[in-house]
Amino acid sequence: MNLHKIFMERCLTLAKNGLGKTYPNPLVGSVIVCDEKIIGEGWHQKAGEAHAEVNAINSVKDKSLLPKSTIYVNLEPCSHYGKTPPCANLIVAMGIKNVVIGTMDYNNDVYGKGILYLQKNGCHVIVGVLEEDCKDLNKRFFTFHQKKRPFIILKWAETKDGFIFPTLKEDVFDNKKDSLKPVWISSAYSLQLVHKLRTEEQAILVGTTTVLKDNPRLNARDFDGKSPIRIVIDRELKIPGTFHFFDGTQKTIVFTEKEFSFENKNIVFEIIDFSKNVTKQICSILYENKIQSLIIEGGAITLQSFIDENCWDEALVFIGDTSFIQGVKSPRLKGKITNKKNIHNDLLIHYKND
Repeated sequence: MNLHKIFMERCLTLAKNGLGKTYPNPLVGSVIVCDEKIIGEGWHQKAGEAHAEVNAINSVKDKSLLPKSTIYVNLEPCSHYGKTPPCANLIVAMGIKNVVIGTMDYNNDVYGKGILYLQKNGCHVIVGVLEEDCKDLNKRFFTFHQKKRPFIILKWAETKDGFIFPTLKEDVFDNKKDSLKPVWISSAYSLQLVHKLRTEEQAILVGTTTVLKDNPRLNARDFDGKSPIRIVIDRELKIPGTFHFFDGTQKTIVFTEKEFSFENKNIVFEIIDFSKNVTKQICSILYENKIQSLIIEGGAITLQSFIDENCWDEALVFIGDTSFIQGVKSPRLKGKITNKKNIHNDLLIHYKND
């Protein structure tokens, strides 16, 4: 492997430290190299704070080395003023003449402008080192800007015989009754992984039935990190106000057809037309709210609706070491299997939408 790839891999490793913390900004890492040795590095840690290139430059103890150094960054340096000054300008101002970039930034505010600025100001620029890896790292950011919707991850647990919920003997939709105890299919180890995943994505969506059955919190209490925005499709507002969804601890969005006001400002009601394409309306509203990534955790009808609209990017299917014999069948999914992993007694299958 050549040195450019080695140092770009380090950029990617650094950038991953910001996963779940930089929205709506991308994941970026940067390394500064002089005489084939790293003399500075950094990553973008939080939206509104310094970008990766700034942190990398600031970490260099001897700034006199910068003019003969090379700066590596997995994403094209910004060239516009946002909450922070342009990184391309800083690179030029510090006298750095060699710049190696993983991939262009497909955000219209940047797209090629950072590279052009560097070149016009005498920098030698190389673009496309580990390009596919760099694109994959920022798949959420790129999907949001190119497809005008969040990056969508489907997630569910199913039994060995293909069910996600057992047959019930009683009506669970009576709002006067308490929700049922959760039916666990996967292990506690898989549950902790799910909570980790929740800290990495911006929002999580379920349908009415799932909330009425489980009264879920949909937070990340079993892993250290920020809990996602909770979203539910509740056409007729069946979910009682006493449920966890309305406790105000997390921002919550309710998609419904009924006008309703709620005293807690952390609860937002979005009116949509259920006679039209619900999936597209939801994606459009989430895009307007700058939500770049979304986990859909159920139930079967909600998951299948996104599958049927081909509105998904990846799927995580946990297969538990148990059987129901009868019940609610798991969603029907066609996709490319990219990975299989054993988690205790469970099997996790990772799909990608072709």
